[in-house]
Amino acid sequence: MNEASHGGRADTSSSAGSAPHTDHETRYTTFTEFYPFYLREHRNPTCRRLHFFGCLGALFCLAKLLVTLNPAWFLGGLVWGYGLAWIGHFVFEKNRPATFKYPLFSLMGDWRMFSQMLTGKIPF
Repeated sequence: MNEASHGGRADTSSSAGSAPHTDHETRYTTFTEFYPFYLREHRNPTCRRLHFFGCLGALFCLAKLLVTLNPAWFLGGLVWGYGLAWIGHFVFEKNRPATFKYPLFSLMGDWRMFSQMLTGKIPF
């Protein structure tokens, strides 16, 4: 499968003899282009589960923040959510979280994958 047909990205190689760009060299400009890459970076079931429980923890902290109005719960949500996700990447998936290059798309991907895991579209 070539780059143009994989995830909607065009092959941007400058010469016929050059190697095709990898996902890490591709610059995504829309979430629709980014999400297939996001899913490839989350193949490991343990990594996905850690993301899922990170999202659940972040929701719990958000609820506590709204009930108590204690801003420490905001920090707790960030630590819980990103902490579990990054453990999943560094320990189990053995890759670099997309958060560093695509913070908004990565956050959107976390919640889409969370919802798709809840509905069974993506295996838990």
